[in-house]
Order: sequence, then C-alpha cells, then structure tokens
Amino acid sequence: MRHHLILRTITKLLVAPILMFALYVQFHGDFSPGGGFQAGVLFAVAFILYGTVFSLAQVQAVFPPWLVHKLVALGVLIYAGTGVVSMLLGANYLDYDVLGAHPEHGQHNGILAVEIGVGVTVASVMIAVYYAFAGRPPTISDEDW
Repeated sequence: MRHHLILRTITKLLVAPILMFALYVQFHGDFSPGGGFQAGVLFAVAFILYGTVFSLAQVQAVFPPWLVHKLVALGVLIYAGTGVVSMLLGANYLDYDVLGAHPEHGQHNGILAVEIGVGVTVASVMIAVYYAFAGRPPTISDEDW
C-alpha cells in the first residue's frame, strides 16, 4: 500500500474534519438532528478509514484495543449512571428533571450525558468489530482466487 500516495494523503486530510464533525454532531444532537449514535458512527469511521488505508497495526498504535474495550464499558456506565444518579436524587430512572437547578437545565444535562454515553459506546463497539474482522487471518490466499 506504500505506492498509494494520493489515497494516503487524502486520508490524512480527512480524518481530522471527520472527527470535528463527529464532535459537532455529538454536542448539537439535542438541538438539531443527530446525537450520540450518529456521532459515534462518524467517530469510528475516522479510525476505520485510517486503519483501512494505512494498516490495522498503525490504527491500533493510535487507538489500542485495550482502550477500545475500556471505552465500551465506560459508555454503558455513563448511560446507566445517568439513570442511577436520577434515582439517587429521588426521581425515576432516567428522569432528568432533577439533574439541574431547573427542570429545563436537568433535561439538558441528562440528555447530554446519555448522548455522550451512547456516542462513546457506539464508536467503541464499531472500532472493536473492525479490529476483530481486520485482525482475522485470511482463510484463502490471493493466489487461490
């Protein structure tokens, strides 16, 4: 893949804007279409693109598998923890009204926390699936085609 100079250069140019757009979608998801799931997919796409063009080893050097697996659990904990905090404050599970000084602020804080949890989980799971598939040894060689 060393001879694909244009593809490698364009990939390097695209990764940062994809990550920035993912952050935009993440933090504007409660005000406009988008949110955690879409942002997680976009975030994962940047790393999957990088790994597809460069190599699995290079993308795993940037985003190691042990960190991906920890982030899967962290995303679920953020989502579930938001509901537990609501319950500890005397409301129902995932009733966000109690998460701020005013119910409107609580709703915003709760939605933001849940969307961050969803985004982290989706991105981590997609990257973990990519690592699992890309890391498998080929069952048939290129010459056998």
